[in-house]
Amino acid sequence: MINAIEDIRNEFKEILNDKFEKEIISFLTAKGGNIYIGVKNNGEIVGINNDIDKLQLIIKDRIKNNIAPSTLGLFDIEVKNFEDKKYIHITIASGNEKPYYLRKKGMTPEGCFIRVGSSCESLNEKQIEELYTKRTKTSLTKILSPKQDLTFSQLKIYYEEKGYGINDNFLKQLDLIMDDGKYNYLAYLLSDINNISIKVATYSGNDAYNLEESEEYGYCCLVKAAKNVINKFEQINKTFTKITSEDRKEVKMFDGVAIKEAILNAFVHTLWEREYPPKFEIFNDHIAVSSTGGLPLNVSRGDFLKGFSAPTHPELMRIFKDLDLVEQLGTGVIRILSSYDKDVYEFSDNFIRVNFKYRDSKSLPLSPRDIKVNHNDLSETQENIVKLIKENNKITQIEISNRLGVNKTTVTRNLNILKEKNIIRRTGSTKNGQWELL
Repeated sequence: MINAIEDIRNEFKEILNDKFEKEIISFLTAKGGNIYIGVKNNGEIVGINNDIDKLQLIIKDRIKNNIAPSTLGLFDIEVKNFEDKKYIHITIASGNEKPYYLRKKGMTPEGCFIRVGSSCESLNEKQIEELYTKRTKTSLTKILSPKQDLTFSQLKIYYEEKGYGINDNFLKQLDLIMDDGKYNYLAYLLSDINNISIKVATYSGNDAYNLEESEEYGYCCLVKAAKNVINKFEQINKTFTKITSEDRKEVKMFDGVAIKEAILNAFVHTLWEREYPPKFEIFNDHIAVSSTGGLPLNVSRGDFLKGFSAPTHPELMRIFKDLDLVEQLGTGVIRILSSYDKDVYEFSDNFIRVNFKYRDSKSLPLSPRDIKVNHNDLSETQENIVKLIKENNKITQIEISNRLGVNKTTVTRNLNILKEKNIIRRTGSTKNGQWELL
């Protein structure tokens, strides 16, 4: 059985039928929801007997081709198993270009629908007009890039690593090119070089009064910048010893999965068209991740904390999802709240901030840098550096930077961490020396 009932958020279908697009539109126009195929009205899972891979393609094509405006980045399709029965779960986000409608019927009462309770209702002409008046039109794909001499070598590498074929139509398929052939703002954000600054600030206290360090991770493809910020937080996520009445165990300073989700959410949902990048801050007792812009239109705080999604930039969400950086819509918030209480979230009209207190902060030294490190606990970047040194103990920092696709500052910092952990040491002169693994 599905642990839900048919209501404003959930729709059950035994088979894919001709009402499918109407149900999708009703969720897009309302607050999003879920459609389960292979499930009876009472929630009993009966499964799907026909070719489930083919059915997924049919579903994807029907959503993409039969509904307008574009639904890219607004839905996920997932095959699930229950007692050897396979069924399909479709997650639909609330769209920001309402009203959505059937292409063949247009923006009319016969083509526009909204979810009311557990049913799909037609919109009247007045409702259609009101929604159209409120429609958000600042899609990143419709804003002209401030630069047109763009290259995308890093983005192509990421797609190739995931097994995607790169052809002459690659940039068009990702909606990076406008109808007139010029690059849009989405292309600008994902290009190899841009003017988008992404900083991680470290403070010497518990507030933003004494800035100790400000490190730059931007001016590059947004995917690369996100990966660099994630690596930075992996590096500071030290392991320390926690003593309880029963035992002594090592724990992480903060939940790495939750922090990663917060970072990715900030990259995907911040209002890039306003040119205000997300903020990443490290304090002595907590970490703060902030994205510009408040709650999405028509999404309440309660809806947000339940994981119901209304992507600010579905076209950017789609690319991060292609590259396995984000998973199903809305799961980021759920993952954060599986490790932290909902009061970690701070909302305002202009930003959403997530504050992560360090675990057992009373037992921690004053600075995160003073925490005792587990020598076997290396970040992904550090492990990759060790591998490169194993291959070539005379490798230079520039060569490491090029091989890993990170900046030289990141390489230097990680080399210093590896030295402090007695994992490596440098012998000989700066110019002609070599690395030793200890």
